[in-house]
Amino acid sequence: MARGKIQIKRIENQTNRQVTYSKRRNGLFKKAHELTVLCDAKVSIIMISSTQKLHEYISPSTTTKQVFDQYQKAVGVDLWNSHYEKMQVHLQKLKEVNRNLRKEIRQRMGECLNDLGYEQMVNLIEDIDGSLSIIREKKYKSINNQIETGKKKVRNVEEIHRNLVLDFDARHEDPHYGLVENEGDYDHSVLGFPNGGPRIIALRLPPNHHHQHHHNHHHLGLQSGGAASDLTTFALLE
Repeated sequence: MARGKIQIKRIENQTNRQVTYSKRRNGLFKKAHELTVLCDAKVSIIMISSTQKLHEYISPSTTTKQVFDQYQKAVGVDLWNSHYEKMQVHLQKLKEVNRNLRKEIRQRMGECLNDLGYEQMVNLIEDIDGSLSIIREKKYKSINNQIETGKKKVRNVEEIHRNLVLDFDARHEDPHYGLVENEGDYDHSVLGFPNGGPRIIALRLPPNHHHQHHHNHHHLGLQSGGAASDLTTFALLE
């Protein structure tokens, strides 16, 4: 039974399309290798898939450049010169664009205005005014951001100042402010002051310990900061 002809058209399913491409490519490269071995032919195949992947085959006895050189010689064309000429044309266009941009910049600086007509000058003024408006808006936004940042810093400093004033007033009104009484022979607390202030330890001593305290506090590594009373403070040694 004869096989029916397969209609040649684009395969819509991407997976099937890639599988078919891979199989047909391998078959084509196999045929090219057979031509190279059996017929001593120089074969060069360049393929680019729909996913932009490059695949190529070149006979072991030659290179891609040699095949191109032989092609140019046989056909009578120079592919490299043609490509170079196109590059030169593109380069000239880029240079022209660069000259025009430089001229526009100089005109915005007040130079090269002699060649401009009245309408061109009006358009130039409108363009400059529009640019200035954008710059002013950016400037004011930057200034407002700096002002808000400054206000936040001021509020933080004011809050710190209020807390310090409240703390100072509390210490002034209540000498025992901040002391914590614990069980044992001594009631003690450590008062820490911020910003590198002195560290102070306060001890509430029983009356019969005052004289003994004056003899022993040097052995404890403490310096007395108060008079003889039931509440004695010391500055901790660093």
